[in-house]
Amino acid sequence: QVQLVESGGGLVQPGGSLGLSCAASGSTFRINGMGWYRQAPGKERELVASITRDGRTNYADSVKGRFALSRDNAKNTVYLQMNSLKPEDTAVYYCNAVEGYGFGHNAYWGQGTQVTVSS
Repeated sequence: QVQLVESGGGLVQPGGSLGLSCAASGSTFRINGMGWYRQAPGKERELVASITRDGRTNYADSVKGRFALSRDNAKNTVYLQMNSLKPEDTAVYYCNAVEGYGFGHNAYWGQGTQVTVSS
């Protein structure tokens, strides 16, 4: 019903910046929340940031003040601006979308994009 396509991963030096984009297609009217999770080697997948359709955001404590999540409902796209990157931000980043409860609250995932922070 919903497909997510990610772009923007890559290699960046500590202190640098990187932007990730995620575009949703299909039955996008069903989506309420969108955001990003990440999974580092040997770690469980964790929430990075999320945003509701009406613009309410939540951030992991580890990225507050450094990352910013925005959403363009007309384009069905979310954008994660990552600043002051640290080596511990290295992970595979996954776009996530969740349907509203009225549509079953199903979750959808992108394929994952690698972010590596290293000098």
